[in-house]
This record gives sequence, structure tokens and C-alpha cells, in this order.
Amino acid sequence: MADSHMVIFGLGYSGAAVARAAQDAGFQVTATSRDPSGIKAPEGVAVIGFDAADAAVAAATHVLATAPPSEDGDPVLIRYRAVLSASAALRWAGYLSTTGVYGDRAGGWVDETTHPNPAAPRARRRIAAEHGWAALAGRVSGHIAVDLFRVAGIYGPGRSVLDDVAAGVARRVIKPGHAFGRIHRDDIAGAVMAAIRTAPATGVRVLHLADDVPAESALVIEEAARLLGVAPPPAVPYADAVAGMGEMARSFWADNRKVASAITQQTLGYRWRYPDYRSGLAAIFAEEGRDRSAEQGEVGGA
Repeated sequence: MADSHMVIFGLGYSGAAVARAAQDAGFQVTATSRDPSGIKAPEGVAVIGFDAADAAVAAATHVLATAPPSEDGDPVLIRYRAVLSASAALRWAGYLSTTGVYGDRAGGWVDETTHPNPAAPRARRRIAAEHGWAALAGRVSGHIAVDLFRVAGIYGPGRSVLDDVAAGVARRVIKPGHAFGRIHRDDIAGAVMAAIRTAPATGVRVLHLADDVPAESALVIEEAARLLGVAPPPAVPYADAVAGMGEMARSFWADNRKVASAITQQTLGYRWRYPDYRSGLAAIFAEEGRDRSAEQGEVGGA
């Protein structure tokens, strides 16, 4: 996209994947960080200090926020709401939220039309942030498209249960009926770029980034063990495991819902590259296996 400039607030695991995809699509990409010196950015991505991005934000045609809100609110909106509202260049804004905004549904399904019902304080903060971003669609200087991406559990190369199983730290917690969705890092990037391509001139969309097969955590760990050729870790009943969990883990296990994304995939004209955990883990296993072989060849080669 010629003359398109994307600013990504937060160049973490998902943000870096989107940055690479945006560059491939012809965007100029700038990312912000609280500590630019500590960031290893994809080649060609400019990284600037979070509090020094006024000029970049004012010139951006597209912005994506990946940072979670604090108790004070969304950090991007706190710092740059006025700049975003006054921008003459801005055409699209995206916000990576969480499927946690739906709260507990006793194992039932939610889709993009379901009204949120957050219970945990951090999920309520997410809804407040969503409202703040949605308000930009009717900003003072003009109208833009705003996409609210509600994201399931993120995994991908270097960040999957394959790592935990290989390291011997995975816990196979058994809680029958507690199934949840995931999304591969590359499908986050693919969906964001598809959202930009299909964005209307104005308005707010709710989009679900969640795969097609919600599954119990224990089954995912068992599949990782199978791929690695090792025995799965011992089964631990949830009633025994919960006593040693932190607040965030307890909150995760307290909510039980399945997230549908058929509307999102149809809206974006995009089908998940990895529609279930088996295909996603298999791709990661193959990729990381190639990487390990390449590293061994470099060490042992001439």
C-alpha cells in the first residue's frame, strides 16, 4: 500500500508479526517502545520512544495498539487521544483486546454479536479501552474505521506448549469440559492485514481471532508430547492444581466459554492458516525442527 504508514504501539510477539506482514504489504512501519534500545525490531521497522511519537502518530494512516490497559486506562489513548482525534491522515485504527471480555459462559458459545460480560477487573478495563478506541470512529477531524480484535490464547514459534513440554515444566491439568480457543501468531498478522484491506470507510467492527476447534488444555499438551516423542506429564486434577495457581491463572480457569469466529473469517475473506491446535503445533514443530537442524549444521559444518 503505497504512501501508507502504520504505527504499532508495542512491538511484542504479535506486534512484530504484524510489522513484518505490513512491510510485506508495502507499508512504512514505525513501532513505539518504552525502551527502544532493548527492542530487536524486524529489519526496516523504525522504533521510537513511546512518549516521543507525536509526529509519527500525526502522520500515520493506520495505527494498531497491542498494549493492555493499566488501572489508569489505555496508555495509548491517555497519551495520544488528542493527536489521533486531530489527525488528517488517519484512516484505520485497530486494537488487540481479549476474548476474556465475555466472562464465564458455562462452556457455551459466544460470537461477534454476543454482548460482553466481563467479571475480572482486567477484563473490565479491556472493555473500557475498547469503548475509547471505538469512539475514534467519530473523531473531531473526520471518520475512520476502527476494528476491535478480541484475541484468544496466542501461540506460535518460540511460544507454545512444545517449549513447556520439552523443558519438562508443562502441567497437564484435567478439567473436563473446560475448552478454549487459541490463535496462531501468523493468523493474527494475517487477520489484521485482511481487516485493513476490507475496512469500510468508517464504523466499528468486532472481530474474533480464535481458531475453529476449542480444546481442553490437557489435550493440547498431549499433542505436543506426541509430536516430541515423549510421555505427557502426569495428569493433575483441577481441584488439586488450583491451590497452587496465581490470581491470573485462577481467573483463566474460572471462565469457561467457546469462541466462534465464522463471522470474522467471512467478513475478512480470510481463513485461518492454522484452524486448530493440531495444525498449528505441527507447523511450529516442523519450523523449529528445521531451525535446530540449521543451527547444528552451522556449528558442525565447514
